[in-house]
Amino acid sequence: MSAAAIAPATTTSGAGVSTPRRRSVAWLGLLPFAGYVLLFLAVPAVLAVGSGFFTRAGAFTLANLAAFADPNIQKAFLASIGISALTAVAGAVIGAVVCFALLGTRSDGFLRTAVDSASSVLAQFGGVMLAFAFIATIGQQGLITKWLISSGLADNVFLNFNNQGPLLYQISGLNIVYLYFQVPLMVLTFMPAMEGLKSTWAEASATLGGTRLTYWTRIGMPILAPAFFGSLILLFANSFSSYATAAALLSQGGIIPLAIKQQSSSETVVGVANVSGVLALGMVVVMIVLMTAYAALQRRASRWQR
Repeated sequence: MSAAAIAPATTTSGAGVSTPRRRSVAWLGLLPFAGYVLLFLAVPAVLAVGSGFFTRAGAFTLANLAAFADPNIQKAFLASIGISALTAVAGAVIGAVVCFALLGTRSDGFLRTAVDSASSVLAQFGGVMLAFAFIATIGQQGLITKWLISSGLADNVFLNFNNQGPLLYQISGLNIVYLYFQVPLMVLTFMPAMEGLKSTWAEASATLGGTRLTYWTRIGMPILAPAFFGSLILLFANSFSSYATAAALLSQGGIIPLAIKQQSSSETVVGVANVSGVLALGMVVVMIVLMTAYAALQRRASRWQR
């Protein structure tokens, strides 16, 4: 056999051996991220949830699960779910309208760039800073509240809501605050799906005699539905897990993240710290269900974004 005939086989064999090596080296780049996930996400989550199945003395117990039968805990879960659902639906609808309006602008134009940049910043704006911004705006001494008082509305909704004091310091007031970051998050997550709509689909519909309404009801909306509901689930999860902003506004809890904080740092009831681990388990279960549904919808939506 000639050397020319042997050379291709050697080259092919060499390529086949080197490819796995290159891939194994590429996987090394994930080690820092894997370490971060392990140390700052996985380990704290396991410790937090696992603590709910042990007593303060370290003995295994299932007694802490009785916390789910507590009416106050059930009320906190329902409040969290209610706020998350309301702000997710409202944020998704408003954000989708904004995305629809942006379709008529240039992708590299000033307006699209400004909205994308603002959404990236505002979607991450929360905690004490966001709480203070709303306190200064619609709080008891807020700018809008004082203006309404000076206009003769001394008993306006921001100063006295449902005869329980200022709206901002009630659970209902969180709906307004949460929308501040829910709408930008919807714009960020849903805009790529809107941009994935091809103009040829609308042209084909028009060629076949379809109206603009027909295009959106029979083509556009069905294609966008997985992405829309996936973003809706993401908004729900984002609101359900929010803590810092609510903690800065509510002093008596009322939602499940604040209930966990109260259980772990209670000064009036001794021996309930481990109950917070059980409540964290309840939140983890809800988040797993949401993220599973979100992943399924994202896989379906990705078919139209290729």
